[in-house]
Amino acid sequence: MNTNYGKVWLVGAGPGDPELITMKAANLLKKADVILYDYLVNTDLLDYCQPHCQMVYVGKKKDKHTFPQNELNEMLVHYAEDNQCIVRLKGGDPFVFGRGVEEIMTLIEHDIDYEVVPGITSGVAVPAYMGIPVTARHTASSVTFVTGHPAKNGKNAVDWQSLAKASDTLVVYMGISNAAHIASELQQGGKGSDTPVAVIRWGTYAQQSMLKSTLNTIGADMQEAGFKPPALMVIGEVVNYASKLKPVIQTVTKQELSHV
Repeated sequence: MNTNYGKVWLVGAGPGDPELITMKAANLLKKADVILYDYLVNTDLLDYCQPHCQMVYVGKKKDKHTFPQNELNEMLVHYAEDNQCIVRLKGGDPFVFGRGVEEIMTLIEHDIDYEVVPGITSGVAVPAYMGIPVTARHTASSVTFVTGHPAKNGKNAVDWQSLAKASDTLVVYMGISNAAHIASELQQGGKGSDTPVAVIRWGTYAQQSMLKSTLNTIGADMQEAGFKPPALMVIGEVVNYASKLKPVIQTVTKQELSHV
């Protein structure tokens, strides 16, 4: 590795609750010279940082990116030129729909040392905080994590109809704006119209909220409730556990959702 550069750490910040960060991640934040952090990173985590640490917001929302991905990649190289410990703090886990591989490839091209620190992904933690297990021995023996927002070039588009019968539980990231289309495609693929669906907004945060519905009505129910990102969608019989298991944080009612 090029000794003229510092080291870049791609660190998973977890799903939102600041207590869900790993000890390794917290220790890195304490010694970081620069932190580049995402939109879905809980800023309470920045309290771990030392006063000298430079904090750079590089968050992305739908159709609104602070920096294009190629510029962000080059920023990592730029900060590595003058600093020893650079933390790229990413929501959830760096390798689960987090573009971590793209950033690492840039570091490899410049011969910059790096390390990945896994984080708790929202696909498991967010349902759990609502009392939904993504697998259950008598209900779901398989789970698929899938993005509802494929690349703009059309590559790797999701074949929803094939997924309909391929997995007991579907956990959909970034699929809120396409929820009605996804539900329609799954039904055409053979998934029952009464299949339970849960859409969870700001999961693991104090203001988390959940809308329960079915494939047949999820589009209309979300529109009525004014449900907006950031949110995660869980599809499958495991959603029924939400009425039986205790949530970690109390949820709001459907009537209150439009005010959250």
